[in-house]
Order: sequence, then C-alpha cells, then structure tokens
Amino acid sequence: MNAVITGASRGIGKATARMFALHGYDLFLCSRNEGTLFETIEELKKDFPNVSVDGKAFDLGKQQQAQLFGEWINTTADTVDILVNNAGNFIQGNVSDEPDGALEEMMEVNVYSAYHLTRTILPKMKAAKSGHIFTLCSIASIAAYPNGGAYSISKFALLGFTKNLRRELQPHGIKVTAIIPGAAYTDSWKGSGISEQRLMEANDIAKVIYDATLLSPQAVVEEIIIRPQLGDL
Repeated sequence: MNAVITGASRGIGKATARMFALHGYDLFLCSRNEGTLFETIEELKKDFPNVSVDGKAFDLGKQQQAQLFGEWINTTADTVDILVNNAGNFIQGNVSDEPDGALEEMMEVNVYSAYHLTRTILPKMKAAKSGHIFTLCSIASIAAYPNGGAYSISKFALLGFTKNLRRELQPHGIKVTAIIPGAAYTDSWKGSGISEQRLMEANDIAKVIYDATLLSPQAVVEEIIIRPQLGDL
C-alpha cells in the first residue's frame, strides 16, 4: 500500500507520514524545502526500516512543479492508495489591508497545488478503481474570522474543490474526504505564547485521517471537523 503526502516535512504532514508508515504503508513525500524534506525521509527510514520512504522537493503552488511531482508518482508508485493534499501556507490579514498578492499566493499554494497534483494522479487511481484522497481544509473553510482574508477565501475554495471531486469520483470507487481542523500545535505556533495544551496535537489529525481509511469500501467519511476541546482561538 502506498501513501502520497504533500507538505510532509513538518507538522500535520509529517505526523501523517509517520502514522501511515507505522501501519506499513510505503511513502512518497513532497515538500518545498529540500533540506527539511530529506531530514524527514532519513528519520522515517531509521524509525520504520520495513517500509520504503522516498520523496521529491517541489513548489506545488507552481502548476508545472505540481505536475512533475505527479508524473514522478505515476512512474514510481505501482498504485496510489492514499493521497493527502496537505501543502499549504498562511498569510494573516483582512481583505482590506493584507499585502498585495496575498490572494494569488494563497490560491496557488492552498488550492492549485491540490488541483493540479490530483488531476495528474487521477488517471492512475481511476484505472485501479480504488484509492482515498484527503484534502486538508480548515475551520477557515466554513467560517469567517478576523484576519482570515485571503487564507480563508482559499480554504473555502479548497472545500468546494473537495465536494466537487467527491461527487465526480463516486462512480470510480475513489473516496474523497475533507479534513477540517481547528488549531493544532505545529512550528507556526512556536513563540506565539499559546500553550501547547490549548491546541490539538498534529498527531490528532494524523489519527483521524488514518482511521477514515478503515471503513468498508461502500462507506466514506465525507468531512471531519476537529477542534481544540476549548474551542477555536
């Protein structure tokens, strides 16, 4: 069984890679930072010597690079059993005052990356008539909040992409799940002054992703909303 995971060198992506490796999946990983990605690959190889771990560094916000990664997957992996579209970025600001280009960057990294990679890999998954695609959306996909701006717009779009993809792939035996998490403690929260205990763990998200793969072929979890116990920040 093979799992393709983007944004895999840290945070939720790395935790998800560890979760699937723990359960015997071979991994195909991607991150924009080549150094951090290969540190993660070496760590996973050491911790899980019985699975294969490989990866490529690409900026998936760029259409050509997303397609190149997908083409590498198509030629390297015999099947794509799991695809986790986790690549993403966050620029804080309101529509009225965020920096010029924020919307374009958020759409490229948070939406276009998943769109172009998924489109490239889908023929392989359709031929197998199986597989499960996850997109990492956000609470910002379902509710506006201060300083959400372009980020929230892009995450609303990502959830829309996921809903359309799910309907489209129903006849092909391919499951599609939107993961809609609130705040989880990752590197981006370090130095914020927010206690780790106030937020979810990245591994919480990894667990719900893996658990959603355990259902019978005729069942799919369409959306998973998961929040800190004390609510959103």
